[in-house]
Amino acid sequence: MQEQLKIVKAESPWKIAIRRFARNRLAVIGLVILVIMSLICVFGPLFSPYTINETDVSNKNQAPNADYWLGTDKLGRDILLRVMLAGRISLTVGLVATAISVAIGATLGAVAGFYRKYADTIIMRIADIFLALPTLPILITLGAILSDLKVEPGKRIYFLMLIIGLLGWVSLARLVRSQILTLREQEFMQATEALGLRDNRKIFRHLMPNTIPIIIVSATLGVAGAIITESTLSFLGLGVVPPTPSWGNMITAANNLIDFRKRPWLWIPPGLCILITVTAINLIGDGLRDALDPKMKNR
Repeated sequence: MQEQLKIVKAESPWKIAIRRFARNRLAVIGLVILVIMSLICVFGPLFSPYTINETDVSNKNQAPNADYWLGTDKLGRDILLRVMLAGRISLTVGLVATAISVAIGATLGAVAGFYRKYADTIIMRIADIFLALPTLPILITLGAILSDLKVEPGKRIYFLMLIIGLLGWVSLARLVRSQILTLREQEFMQATEALGLRDNRKIFRHLMPNTIPIIIVSATLGVAGAIITESTLSFLGLGVVPPTPSWGNMITAANNLIDFRKRPWLWIPPGLCILITVTAINLIGDGLRDALDPKMKNR
């Protein structure tokens, strides 16, 4: 009986990673929660009968009811609408700030790992300086400077994203650098030397794609950190400032003992949103780390 040869098509690493991620129930739950939260924040305000600047002092500090599902604040504004709009701001700050830090960290880490010698020494010493700086005091100081300069709330958000992004690139740069130092000794890099490819092509076409798993995991966890940082600064009155809502500056109602004890609907909804969103992102980050790690075996 003639033997039949079976041709088995190998799965790509990305398909394997997706399958591993799908098997991680907590990561999938986190992804579903994050998608739902994002959809509510983006499209929810479109269906609200109220507007962001609509105030009604006669309805101020109302408890949740049929008209105001999450109650109203001291100006009679709908808390539900403000929570959804605040979610847009907080998520945007987290995503953009992380994108800035990833772009800077990945590029500098790749350059340091590829060229080594003086480039590596200079970039890593700069990274050491950033690591030695107290991040929160610096953010508070910069936030106070923006307040003294009376920067408009709309423009202040962009400065906030830029500041958080510029201070958050160091850890990713070190991770990418270590990965590049290992990859540049591989055989495929010897082939690029034989072909006479330019350095920028070696870095961005052959080395950087191999660091994508590390970048994805670091970026995912970086979004959660950026949201927490923005919320902290906004809570202290140094981040996103009213009338622009963010989850952080909405929780400032907890500073008042009366509001904290008798009007929990003012600060519990944004606090829960921060908790749920950051937890979901962390679950996704853990799932991506396990799925993209080549050392993990199929379970």
